[in-house]
Amino acid sequence: MLKLKTILAFAVGAVFLCAVSAIAAPIVIKFSHVVAEDTPKGIMANKFRDLVAERLGDKVVVEVYPNSQLFGDGKELEALLLGDVHLLAPALSKFQKYTPLLQIYDLPFLFKDMAAIDKFQQGPNGRALLTSMKDKGIVGLDYLHNGMKQISANDPIHGPGDAKNKKFRIMTSDVLAAQFEAVGAMPLKKPFAEVFTLLQTKAIDGQENSWSNIYSQKFYEVQPYITETNHGILDYLVISSTEFWDGLPADVRPVLEECLKEAIVVGNAAAAQKDLDDKQKIIDSKRSEIITLTEEERAAWVEAMKPVWKQFEDAVGKENLEAAIASNN
Repeated sequence: MLKLKTILAFAVGAVFLCAVSAIAAPIVIKFSHVVAEDTPKGIMANKFRDLVAERLGDKVVVEVYPNSQLFGDGKELEALLLGDVHLLAPALSKFQKYTPLLQIYDLPFLFKDMAAIDKFQQGPNGRALLTSMKDKGIVGLDYLHNGMKQISANDPIHGPGDAKNKKFRIMTSDVLAAQFEAVGAMPLKKPFAEVFTLLQTKAIDGQENSWSNIYSQKFYEVQPYITETNHGILDYLVISSTEFWDGLPADVRPVLEECLKEAIVVGNAAAAQKDLDDKQKIIDSKRSEIITLTEEERAAWVEAMKPVWKQFEDAVGKENLEAAIASNN
């Protein structure tokens, strides 16, 4: 009888310890990204981690893995859907296989400046796009800026006609291919790592990128002209898997959303400052001449690109396109 009581006491104690352990165990969120910690994305991820620690204590632990420590560009989305990571922030152009709607951000000369982009992204159409991949198991949480795109080239680029017959490197995007084809140029889908060599050897005539990428990758050292076109946006989308995000406790998810919102503000501020700083560094180097478009020249580009908007209207949604155009006012 004594032995039975001992066994029962042990069993009850074990159950109690397991219950306490289960209650005490924190929710671990693995946030993986492919860039350095001192980039806008890295700064945003670390800020999110710190805010969560401050507000949720031991209840939730955010682990940040920068520099592709866990997964590179090619594997991270698959890892997210398998539950091996919980938060990512890929470039918007990475989602073409999951939804055509996000291609709206690749449409050229659609947004006149960052204020217009913010107006669209924070408006009803931009917010609705966050859930456009839920049927694929992915939920968008918010947008993070990286800067607007400029065009660098071996020759001066002012109007659309100046791009004719020139070879430009692009990311893997049907919209970006159509963008250069619209002005008689030749788009070439090439890996980012090969761009400097292609420019240096003049195998291509130019490329498009943000000021920060043009500076950090030293493209300005081998491109005598950079036209400040601001013709497109290089943004990220912070995402989670629908299964993980929807499965979070009801008292935890709103706090995480607020922490992310605040971290995005910090990341966007860092992106804006880096854009200005890197542009100035390029100017100070005197390696490239910066060309600023006149209002008439920009209007000519917009007219040249409108057929591309029409070409992808069905893919991105007519109502989204109309809202994007309206955001410029």
